[in-house]
Amino acid sequence: MSNEAYAEGEGQGPDVKAFGFWIYLMSDLVVFSVLFATFAVLGRNYAGGPGPKELFDLPYVFIETLLLLLSSVVYGIGMVAMQGGKTRAVLWTLGLTFFLGLGFVGMEFHEFRRLIMEGNGPDRSAFLSSFFTLVGTHGLHVSSGLLWMAVMIVQLFKKGPNSAVRSRLMRLGMFWHFLDIVWVGVFTYVYLVGLS
Repeated sequence: MSNEAYAEGEGQGPDVKAFGFWIYLMSDLVVFSVLFATFAVLGRNYAGGPGPKELFDLPYVFIETLLLLLSSVVYGIGMVAMQGGKTRAVLWTLGLTFFLGLGFVGMEFHEFRRLIMEGNGPDRSAFLSSFFTLVGTHGLHVSSGLLWMAVMIVQLFKKGPNSAVRSRLMRLGMFWHFLDIVWVGVFTYVYLVGLS
């Protein structure tokens, strides 16, 4: 086998690559589990400051959630198009997924900025510290997914839907859907339970 073929990912079977990526996702799940547990312990320690009812705007966060969930649906449509050999449709869906994800990150950044400008930054209380850490870590993951997605759009343009690109897009899809699942947990536990 040539070095070029090995560099393209043909030196390993898809099962090995998928298994390795599942291990990564499970390690990421452990990280988020620790952050959720930390929030569970510290999430009611307001230090005399505001709590979720004073800080969170549920309709705003609901729109943010819809953007991320819709981006996952659009990505799934793109993967179906990839199976049908429709490269142009894959590019369109990747572009739309990217902009929906970018909208999510932009809204999260705006929420963080608003909280900090109002004097409710992560140094205000244990509740806010654990909130910023959990939600911010998720936002960083989404941002890295957007960077990965931009790279994959370029690779799809340059190389076409070869086996290596298809394999990478499938792993990106696993990562993107994983982030949706984590966000549903954040939305439910941090926002909905916090406001109840």
